[in-house]
Amino acid sequence: MDTITHGIAGALIGKAVFRGEDMFASRPINRGRIITWSLMLGAIFPDSDVIRDIFSHDKLLVITWHRSITHSLVMLPLWALLLAGITRAVANSRKWEAPSFVVLAGIYAAGILSHILLDLVTSFGTMIWSPLEWSRPAWDLIFIVDFTLTAIFLVPQLLAWAYVHSEKVKRRAVGIWLVFLPAPFLIARIGEIAGAPISDRVVLSVMIIFAALFLLPALLGWGVKIPHRTWNRAGFAVALSYVVCAIYAHHVALSRIQKFAKLDRLQVDSIGALPLPPSLWRWDGLVRTERGVYELGMDLSDKPISDGELLALEHHYYPDAPPNSFIEVAKGLPEVQKVLWFSRFPVTRFHKEGQVAVVEISDLRFPRARPGRPASFTYRVRFGNDGNVLSQGWATR
Repeated sequence: MDTITHGIAGALIGKAVFRGEDMFASRPINRGRIITWSLMLGAIFPDSDVIRDIFSHDKLLVITWHRSITHSLVMLPLWALLLAGITRAVANSRKWEAPSFVVLAGIYAAGILSHILLDLVTSFGTMIWSPLEWSRPAWDLIFIVDFTLTAIFLVPQLLAWAYVHSEKVKRRAVGIWLVFLPAPFLIARIGEIAGAPISDRVVLSVMIIFAALFLLPALLGWGVKIPHRTWNRAGFAVALSYVVCAIYAHHVALSRIQKFAKLDRLQVDSIGALPLPPSLWRWDGLVRTERGVYELGMDLSDKPISDGELLALEHHYYPDAPPNSFIEVAKGLPEVQKVLWFSRFPVTRFHKEGQVAVVEISDLRFPRARPGRPASFTYRVRFGNDGNVLSQGWATR
């Protein structure tokens, strides 16, 4: 999950569960505001591990270091105590009313835990047991960047802010709506670039939903009657419901790809159903076999299909390149070993560029890039005629 969404989720949890107040309220810093700030900071803290990238030239840190000890359940108590101590020290120096050290530690623990869980539900993998065990569990429930879930976290907080002062309701509601108005078009453009196009019908539907959410409560006059905390609790409840729906959709998609593999008599090394944007209905079924990866795109909104229809669905097979000495040497390189440890559905390719031999390993978990561009998380090794490695690293073009 992206860092911005983590921060928004942390703020919502602070307001909905821990009686937090708006972070940017006009009144002075108080207990409620510190609670919300602490939840938000705790929720984004684990991504502080990317700071190491600034001081390192190791391009593999994204898979070997990111989402490790700062995302660890084992290390969570230490981080919570450390952040609580810093917050208490700052609050004492500024004479701010703040929760006790113990309460702050619990608040930070909740924020960090929310980050870990929101990363765990994606397909990237999170090293939750580091440094005791360097594995990357992934629940494959929600796409790494889910704009729908981000909106569910954010919109209730904006509505609560808009309707907290009756004299400012219409101005705030219209202002928020105008800010959100271009969002569906921007997201559709991002989806097109990422290879996950969004239909005009969906864009129009989202615009109507935003207009109803932001304008109707103001026009009908009932928005101000809803307490600030109720808006946030409703958002938290909807977010939990969304995750529950994702769990069910994943179960259906995984059952479908498992059935496909059984009917096609595939020798399964690994199998998974991965979410695709922009909705809970689109899934990517992947089966790793000894010689390659099968991919079955699934739209769960389609009517149930028979066994024969399932086998007849359009699917793709990505075979590994036939073994050769260059591939063998490449797979023995320490860097490639790390890439293979990270990859759940790797495909190995080989081609020649003049006198240069090129070995590429792609992880099909991630959406394919636009035509002419390598897939995300493709590692490339180039060899000279003498078999020496000329270059290696993530393929960017």
